[in-house]
Amino acid sequence: MDLVQLKRVRLTIFIAILLLLAVFVISVATGYISLSPAQLGRTMIGKGSSKEYLVLFDFRLPKIMITILAGMGLAVSGAILQSITRNPLADSGILGINAGAGLMVVLYITFFTVESTSFLYILPLFALIGGILTATVIYLMSYKKGEGIDSTRLVLVGVGMAMAISGVILTLTIRLDKNQYTFIAEWIAGKIWGNDWIFVLALLPWILLLVPIAFLKSHVLNTLYLHESVSIGLGVPVERERIKLLFIAVALASASVSVTGGIAFVGLMSPHIARSLVGPRHQLLLPLAAMLGAILLLVADTIGRAILDPSGIPAGVIVTVIGAPYFMYLMAKRNA
Repeated sequence: MDLVQLKRVRLTIFIAILLLLAVFVISVATGYISLSPAQLGRTMIGKGSSKEYLVLFDFRLPKIMITILAGMGLAVSGAILQSITRNPLADSGILGINAGAGLMVVLYITFFTVESTSFLYILPLFALIGGILTATVIYLMSYKKGEGIDSTRLVLVGVGMAMAISGVILTLTIRLDKNQYTFIAEWIAGKIWGNDWIFVLALLPWILLLVPIAFLKSHVLNTLYLHESVSIGLGVPVERERIKLLFIAVALASASVSVTGGIAFVGLMSPHIARSLVGPRHQLLLPLAAMLGAILLLVADTIGRAILDPSGIPAGVIVTVIGAPYFMYLMAKRNA
């Protein structure tokens, strides 16, 4: 990378950081009860009123932190999936991994109590089991011996799995009571339901552990993004590394959607935009994709709250409105 490219990359990352901070401030100030910049600053340093403190620290900040963490998790998950499958259309939502995680969330809600605090920490584990089982089936049905993953079959199988699992989820919701049904309906729509600091504590360990591991695997992702024979020639144990990275991607996506809802397209768009800005080197791609994922999901949640507060439009709906045309554009570009 020459000096000009390096400066451009640094500027891009700096702008992304500033944009994330700007969206954060706007999101904190936006809602049914708005906070002016003066009120926000006063409350942040502990000089606000009890009402302002309650709005900021008990209601708004926890949900915003959940949104940022989940956006990062989904974006990094999507970047990993696109690299290990060499498929630019790969995303945990499109491939049905989110649906598999959602199925286990529905099963947990159906058969176990959700009143205890411990369920918040158990729920991501249930979602992980569903995501892993779904990813395993998709992987096996898309793999060709000697050729690796067939990218076209991967998308087709993933979309089929997502539709099938969604049908099972809808069938299971028939037996739920009103409160359970409302929760599942909002989860499917992608409403970020985590709104307390305990949800942040439930998701934070997954992000803090798995995202840095993904960053450390950047050199492996660089080789896997090439043709499989090239990776083997460079001495990379392809299958072992692919399985490790697939587990990381599934775990990040499953943990994220377990406390936010069935949100798709974040993992599709963020890596694509990052790749177009800084190139395919994952040392730069992954951090930028993580920031873009946080920005995208936070913008979607903020727009949803601004349009229809206090109930709000689910962030998943806003992201889908943006992401569906983008997905069709990528499909058309890929087939052109």
